[in-house]
Order: sequence, then C-alpha cells, then structure tokens
Amino acid sequence: MACELLSVTGLTCRFGRLVALDGVDLALPEGERRAVIGPNGAGKTTLVNALTGAVRPVRGRVRLAGRDVTTAGPARRARAGVARTFQTPALADSLTALDNVLLGLRRGSGSPGRRERVLRALRGLDELGIGGLAGVPAGQLGHGQRRLLEIAVALVARPRLLLLDEPAAGLTDADLPQLLAVLGRLPEPVTVLLVEHHLDVVTAVADTVTVLHQGRVLATDKPTMIATHPAVAEVYLGKPERPC
Repeated sequence: MACELLSVTGLTCRFGRLVALDGVDLALPEGERRAVIGPNGAGKTTLVNALTGAVRPVRGRVRLAGRDVTTAGPARRARAGVARTFQTPALADSLTALDNVLLGLRRGSGSPGRRERVLRALRGLDELGIGGLAGVPAGQLGHGQRRLLEIAVALVARPRLLLLDEPAAGLTDADLPQLLAVLGRLPEPVTVLLVEHHLDVVTAVADTVTVLHQGRVLATDKPTMIATHPAVAEVYLGKPERPC
C-alpha cells in the first residue's frame, strides 16, 4: 500500500461570515490521481488555495509526507514539493515559453546549474508537445498552448504534489485531446489533485473522486460510482447534466 502523502484534517476556512471550507478531511496516498468536483461555490478553489498556503485556515491541519505545513506559506510549500496551476493561466506574458519554465525551476527545491536548468526546461516543453514554442512569448500563445505551458512550469520543478485548478476551462474541443494526453502521461510518482468541471477529464484522469458541497466533503468514491451516490444525486437532483 502506498504511503500517505497528503493529509488534511478538519480544514476550515472563512472569509468574514462566509464559511468556504467546513471541517474538510482528505487523504491522498502517493501517486494517486484525485478529482475534486462540486457545484460552483462548493469550496474547490479555496481548498487548492489552502493546500498551497495562499489561504490560511482558521482551523484544521495540513500535513505533507507527515510534516505539518499548516502555517507554511506558498514559497515554503513549493520548496517542499507542492506545485499548482490556476483557472486562468498565471504566466509572465512578456517572457518566452522557455523563460517561464525556467522561472518554475526557481520555485522548486534544489539549485541546478544554468546549463542543467535550460536542458530540463527544454525537456519539459518537449514532453508536453510544445518544444517548438520555446522562443515564443507566452502572451502570443493560444489558450490551449498556455494551459500546457503552465503545466510544464509546474512540472519542471519535479513536485511531489501537483494541484490542477480546472485545466480544461476555456479549451476548445480541438484542444482537449492534447490536454488529456498530457494528463495521462503525468509522472507516476506525482500525486495529483484535480479540480475540474469537465466530466471527460475527471473520468479519464482520476482514480478517486471527492465531491464538495457547501464547503464539506459530501462523498468520495470511484469515478464510475460517484454519480449514483445517494447524497450526490440529491445535491444534483433536477439538473440535466451529470455531476461535475
């Protein structure tokens, strides 16, 4: 059985009177692909922000590989092996794709030499099928290319935990197959937590699905089972689409 990489217990986040997360418990073993789904306002992005240190909880604990990182900020968590992407790609538009990936290397642990950094960055772009865009400014890339570039930036530092916040958002039908291919080739040792509304992405990538509703964990199950879970069915009752 794989060792537990991420352990979240009783995580509670508030913004004024709004309780965005309410006693969330979550455990991810090393190498798992976990999808987090739920209606808008369920607390999904707040969860990602709390796991990266961008938001500090009022209660609860976050442990990474057994180490309590609850009070650690984003830089310290990045050095500990946590990387993320955003709903809207966060890139330096005036810099080339290669330079953006080199910035990602600086956020991770370790300090390889310049030559090694460049080689790793170029390999990272090649592995995502965008090696030919290395010299193109990020601001000139299409939306699908920017999505892939941001994943390359996150992966180049070789994270232990990768958090993907709606990577399929805004993609065209033509862009989606390449994203799915990239997500299917993520390094096996990397533990992935994926927030997503696109059901095809969830079912293609996730080993397990956790449903959030009103800041609480509603259910956790296999992708093939989660849609028929009684509590999930109740939340989505009357909606024509399947839960995502």
